[in-house]
This record gives sequence, structure tokens and C-alpha cells, in this order.
Amino acid sequence: MQSESGDKASKQAVWELSSQNPDLANRIKEALRAVEDPELGYNVIELGLIRNVTRSDGRIVVTMILTTPFCPYAGEMIEDVRAAATDVSVDPVFVDLCFDPWDPAMMEDGMDFDWGLF
Repeated sequence: MQSESGDKASKQAVWELSSQNPDLANRIKEALRAVEDPELGYNVIELGLIRNVTRSDGRIVVTMILTTPFCPYAGEMIEDVRAAATDVSVDPVFVDLCFDPWDPAMMEDGMDFDWGLF
């Protein structure tokens, strides 16, 4: 059985852009902190919804998941992520929505998700 910390570590996002261009990765991460999930009140970085960011073929690709597959704010959040990343990048930005299940262990270190739901 994995420990809670080991399980959490295995669910953390790994951005390829961090090794490709750390400065740009940091700028994008900070810009995405302004994009909040309207229902939960946390931003997409805190929630761990941004699973990967990479630069390929002259464009930035942001791989994102949602906390629930039928999120009523999906379209708005995807566009907000694209716009926020575009504001700090000279390359065009595309958001790739994946349907991997979200888990509270994906949240950024130090985030407390104790709402009595689990």
C-alpha cells in the first residue's frame, strides 16, 4: 500500500516546458493562477488541473483536465486558460482537454481540501 505522500507525488503534474524553457513555464504558471474554478473557488494551478505544458512546432500546448467530466464551466475555463497563457507567450496557445479523472491528491502542495467529501 502506498503512503499518502507517495500517492500524492505520483499524481503531481509534470510540465515538459519546465525543462524546455523554465522562465516561460514560470510565467505561464503565474498567469494561470488567475484562472479560477468558479464552483470551487481555487485556481487551476492549485487544483492541479493543468497536467502538462509543452512547446512544440511553434506553439504552446496546455494539457488540462476538469474536476468533473460534466463541469458546467468547462468552456469558460478552457478559454480563460488559453487567454491567460497567450498573454505571457509569443507563441499561439492551444488547450488540449483530457478526460483523465481528477483526484484531490493532484492539488498543489500545501493546499487543504478537507471539505468532508471523502
